[in-house]
Amino acid sequence: MPKVLIVIARLNVGGTSQYIGELVQGLQKNGYEVLVATGLVQGAEVEDSVVKTLPLHRISSLGRKISLAKDFRARTEIKQVISSFNPDLIYSHTFKAGFLVRTLRNSAPVIHAFHGHLLTEPELVGWKSRIVVLLERLVAPRSRALVTVGKRVAKELLEERVGKPDQYRSIAPGVRALTLEKRSEARRSLGVQDETRPIVVWMARVTAVKAPQRVAEIARQVPEARFILAGGGDLIEEIKRDVPPNLSIVGWQPAVRMWAVADLAISTSENEGMPVALIEAQLAGIPVVAVDVGSVGEVIDNGNTGYTFDRCDESFITKVRELVHSTEERERLGANAKVRASREFSPELLIASHLALFEEILGR
Repeated sequence: MPKVLIVIARLNVGGTSQYIGELVQGLQKNGYEVLVATGLVQGAEVEDSVVKTLPLHRISSLGRKISLAKDFRARTEIKQVISSFNPDLIYSHTFKAGFLVRTLRNSAPVIHAFHGHLLTEPELVGWKSRIVVLLERLVAPRSRALVTVGKRVAKELLEERVGKPDQYRSIAPGVRALTLEKRSEARRSLGVQDETRPIVVWMARVTAVKAPQRVAEIARQVPEARFILAGGGDLIEEIKRDVPPNLSIVGWQPAVRMWAVADLAISTSENEGMPVALIEAQLAGIPVVAVDVGSVGEVIDNGNTGYTFDRCDESFITKVRELVHSTEERERLGANAKVRASREFSPELLIASHLALFEEILGR
């Protein structure tokens, strides 16, 4: 039975955690022994409930924030886990975990996955961004393969000379259609049971890279819709200070509730990999208007399942307004989105792609 050690900095609520959950379940069903080594969420983030289903080992010093002392201890803990578990293959996720793993001398081959990248993070500008690029270049040769959740993410990394083209594999998330809450009950839970306007949902971490402040700007210009911002993060209190009357801020909410009430989904992010939330929305038959960053353009077939724009500008807002006023167009896009998302983002495809890659690396 081949053994795979998955190392990830933290499993906060979001697409990466769901990606890991589907992967672990699929590997176990195909005869792999899997262990997930992870740290702790920090600040306003919330840990994903998927952790309850995983064979887990906690790395107590590991987290997203940079701390030389803690990161050194985390590296030591990871080394100990590798020694005790003795994996045939190590699969790292997130920048911190991937860097620490690849600074070790590993007898097992290492694959690293990019669920996006840090090259355009608002928190990392100027010299900070250049350091991240240099570190990624440094450890890329220690990876037998580099997995990205979308082809555009790989293209952008290669433009920064991170790794070589033959190292890259694009493996999209495998997402299951959600069993949504009853619409009337979901509306009541969110306090919009009497709302007659179309509902536009933004759902993500309320942090700088997701640009949540733009939701308030859009809501002000489209008063004929009700907007709901769902999620938690370090900007939540700042966003609450200046909220137009047609915008509700509801904190962390289950996706089964949000996509039950949504007529339209929007994404304003400045950096993404391949956002699972937008795939879930489309599986629920909800069209999406989004800023085309990372591999968002691979999630949304522009003009067929939703619309993408280079930035959150007047054209973006105009399209939101048009869709708010056109039930027929929303239904057309939503129907197409449901069919395409079911075909392109199946869990079976995620597992089959990983099995093929693992077998190639392990020589089986």
